[in-house]
Amino acid sequence: MVASLISVSIVPIELSEKEDVSIYLSSRILKKWNIKTNTVIHLKIGQKTREALIKSAEVPSTELQIPDRFLMEFAMPTYSGKYLIKYSSQSRTITVGRFIGLLTDLQIDEENEPDFRSVHAFCEELHHGISGRGGFFSVFSLQDLSNEFIKGYYFKDGKWVLGELPIPSVIYNRIHSRKLEYQDLFLQFYEQVVSMDIPFFNHRFLSKWEVYSLLIKEEYMHPYIPKTKIFSKESLREFINKYDTVFVKPIHGSQGRSIIKIKKEEDYFSIQSSVMPASDNSVKKDTIEAVLQHLKKILHNRIYIIQQGIPLADYQSRPMDFRVLCHKNVQNLWEVTSLIARISGEKQFVSNIAQGGEIMKPLSALSAFFNKENSLDVISLMKELSVEASSILSSHSAGITGELGVDIGIDINGKLWLIEVNSKPSKNFEDHGLKIRPSAKAIINFGTSLAFNTFLEKEEQ
Repeated sequence: MVASLISVSIVPIELSEKEDVSIYLSSRILKKWNIKTNTVIHLKIGQKTREALIKSAEVPSTELQIPDRFLMEFAMPTYSGKYLIKYSSQSRTITVGRFIGLLTDLQIDEENEPDFRSVHAFCEELHHGISGRGGFFSVFSLQDLSNEFIKGYYFKDGKWVLGELPIPSVIYNRIHSRKLEYQDLFLQFYEQVVSMDIPFFNHRFLSKWEVYSLLIKEEYMHPYIPKTKIFSKESLREFINKYDTVFVKPIHGSQGRSIIKIKKEEDYFSIQSSVMPASDNSVKKDTIEAVLQHLKKILHNRIYIIQQGIPLADYQSRPMDFRVLCHKNVQNLWEVTSLIARISGEKQFVSNIAQGGEIMKPLSALSAFFNKENSLDVISLMKELSVEASSILSSHSAGITGELGVDIGIDINGKLWLIEVNSKPSKNFEDHGLKIRPSAKAIINFGTSLAFNTFLEKEEQ
């Protein structure tokens, strides 16, 4: 928790209709903030701000007493749990938080329960992490934001409950659909969020071509980036003539879907797709023209990239790469929160977990090629490369970026290659043995810094 934030419990109190609206804090906190009793201040909860008298009272320093009828104006469904408060002397505002909302395209199941799909378990994790350390977490969709409240879900008594809730002071974008982010509904939502001055991260999906175009501008990154072009007849011929293996990937793809591998054999080209196991869909073509005709049936005029194939080191004859999860910290700097090895499923050439891949500790995976000291050096370089890539992308992309998943391969000569960067990385590959995983803690810390504008302030240990 940031040092300027104080953890309190909100205690509702009764107040007659004739009494002025007053809130109560201990004399110790008022003295610390240099506030005189009976001073008019602004109370901000979520995105709503109201005037109130602040008074000193003989209450614990861990309590903030607020009239119950006043609390109703803020659409607070529950007051239990801890919250964080901060005072700004410049604006004379006490901000109560943290109110973090997660935006997603949710579904309702057969039992009328909400389904947040691939982030469902992660949402529960975020709730426990936020409520346990002070704050309120909600989940909602694009249609649920008004100027007064959101209609969303909060976690209570072991289940997600629908209600009118405070507008979040920061929003974490976990929309699943790239297509949805291009529709008017999303664009109108984003315009409203901007007009309400709500920090909004991660702004949107990044395309593979956009990632490549931004990273390749930095000359020092060139040795780590496979040669890449937009797919065309000309680029296919160029790459097949130049490289033994090439990959064709949808620029808006994710989770290893619809990737095509073309390998040059002695007298033919083998074509595989990540849609099905190689044993079921391996196709052989004699000429480049035949390869092109076959791809036309698969690509359907969608935009793809073509990428140089790297002879990556494998693990027990199965393709392997490494997923490095990066987050911005409370100093607004990138750091690595997780690093795992991904081993492809049987008869697959992509390592994505969604395509049957398995995870492994990086030291264990690297032990097949290096001793422990060299493995640690490789891991250190992976982290440096991932942080650098994250910094480049976030500084040149629109909106706020606070989380990126970086995929790195290592070739048979020990050289690192930056394969892909994902702006909405999967939450299903980290160690689930921990109740609140490092990625959840990182999201909470970054969201807190955005909500309270506390970047660069000293963090309590």
